[in-house]
Amino acid sequence: MTTLVTAAQISQLRRMTAEPTTATYSDATLTTYIEAYPHIDQYGETPLDVWGVANAEWTPTYDLAAAAANIWEEKAGAVAAKFDFSANGGQYTQSQQYEQFMKQCRYYRSRRMPTTSTMVKSPEEMIGDESYIGNLPEPD
Repeated sequence: MTTLVTAAQISQLRRMTAEPTTATYSDATLTTYIEAYPHIDQYGETPLDVWGVANAEWTPTYDLAAAAANIWEEKAGAVAAKFDFSANGGQYTQSQQYEQFMKQCRYYRSRRMPTTSTMVKSPEEMIGDESYIGNLPEPD
């Protein structure tokens, strides 16, 4: 399957997450993060129609801020066990790294694209069907 994520989007996500090399996050891994957040395009088309079928009219659009927030949260989890301590007259405050990563996570979570949902009534109402009374009281 071909990916719809561009090299420019991967590069932008690398800048957003302070990951300039592929040492920790490969391009394929970042592509997976990006593809997890498809979004409505500029024409109002959604990636999937109301029945969950791929929409051929959709222009690939992704929420990079949501992907960046998840990466920062993962990075914070990796350093969560670090703690502050004193040794040999020195003060080591390693917990600050966790706090900074979580600040970045919150920063990007607050910049996510707005989302919308489409509700589909099921079962569909039959016009002229007297057996469907909705919220009306039962007939006497």
